[in-house]
Amino acid sequence: MELACLDLEGVLIPEIWIAFAEKTGIEELKATTRDIPDYDVLMQQRLRLLDEHGFGLPEIQEVISTLDPLEGAREFLDWLRERFQVVILSDTFYEFAMPLMKKLGYPALLCHKLEVDESGRITDYLIRQKDPKRQSVRAFQLLNYRVIAAGDSYNDTTMLKQAEAGILFHAPQNVIDEFPQFPAVQTFDDLKKKFEELSTRI
Repeated sequence: MELACLDLEGVLIPEIWIAFAEKTGIEELKATTRDIPDYDVLMQQRLRLLDEHGFGLPEIQEVISTLDPLEGAREFLDWLRERFQVVILSDTFYEFAMPLMKKLGYPALLCHKLEVDESGRITDYLIRQKDPKRQSVRAFQLLNYRVIAAGDSYNDTTMLKQAEAGILFHAPQNVIDEFPQFPAVQTFDDLKKKFEELSTRI
């Protein structure tokens, strides 16, 4: 049995923090796991910036409500789900992702949760487990699944290494250069071809 594991932001949907940064003009919020490999460092920076500027979950969700999946993402996901069991492994939060999950046809999503106070201020974030993407792939392998994984950022690379096959999709050049062992593609058509090449059963 084969399982496809995909990152979410930058692969199927726009980067939520970048969209919020563009809306608010807070340039530092454009930093993602493409730029800062340590997720805890990145999230602490984000929460500090939100507090400094007086923004909380309602303002972020308002921006998210205006976003759509990347062009071709829904069609690609439908194509993939006809051929594989598919799980989205993301370092986003359910409070961010669910409106966009509806637009993607509610694929299975494993991600994190936020702690939010009564005023809407984000007070903390709850990581599902350490190195969750790699650990999820490892758990699927213990269930005798062969995993093909695709992602775009530093925080996807342990998932790609753990999987039987890994693909960089929409990755920036710095990530491509640091991880030359993974094939890198930029279009959904090429991503389909890579899944077909790497599959043992298609």
